[in-house]
Amino acid sequence: MTEQPDNPTPESNEPESPKPRSRGIYLLPNLFTTGALFSGFYAVIASMNGHFENAAIAIFVAMVLDGLDGRVARMTNTSSAFGAEYDSLSDMVSFGVAPSLVAFNWVLSDIGKLGWFAAFIYVAGAALRLARFNTQIGSVDKRYFIGLPSPAAAASVAGMVWAAVEYDVDGGPYAYLIAFFVAAVGLLMVSNVLYYSFKDVDFKGKVPFIILAAIVLGLGVISISPPTFLWLLLLGYALSGPVQWALRKRKKI
Repeated sequence: MTEQPDNPTPESNEPESPKPRSRGIYLLPNLFTTGALFSGFYAVIASMNGHFENAAIAIFVAMVLDGLDGRVARMTNTSSAFGAEYDSLSDMVSFGVAPSLVAFNWVLSDIGKLGWFAAFIYVAGAALRLARFNTQIGSVDKRYFIGLPSPAAAASVAGMVWAAVEYDVDGGPYAYLIAFFVAAVGLLMVSNVLYYSFKDVDFKGKVPFIILAAIVLGLGVISISPPTFLWLLLLGYALSGPVQWALRKRKKI
């Protein structure tokens, strides 16, 4: 029987060399995120130049692109930590900074400090909303969002501006009311109010014919006046959370 050496060979002491990390990033989903980021940046520039309709439309475009990047990543199996962080930073620009500056450049600047304070409440609400969402991933019910989602909040503010410009409504006489609305939307983002997320909807499964007919009818109504009906749609979603919260409280009484 051969004796084993007291000390292992030098080769056995050497740790296994770590596998080199891939320095590349997935292109396809990050292209959608970049498009959303560009749309938000463009909205800021357009509002600075007084093109408020283009600014509002750009925020809606960012909302569409933001909804696609995650789905594309999951469909193509290209999800990554980098993509998640990049998406969050893009959301802060497109749905936090851009809507507040569009509203500020449109009418809130006319009422001085109260205007920029209302805009800041919105920005801070968006930042806190995104930070809380990132830390709660995987620990909450996927059927609901806690607080108003930042894309819906951004579309609520942008839709108001778009509708007002479309019908040549001067926002000056309503500046204080608009400031209250912008600040309230910001506070809804950091509230504990639940909003339906639509994540449990099975888009691959079969649905009754009436559902498809309702969708077609809805698109037809929106096409009559996109600024008005898109704003009303998003405003209804923003109000749905507080309304359902009040109804639940009433049932408990």
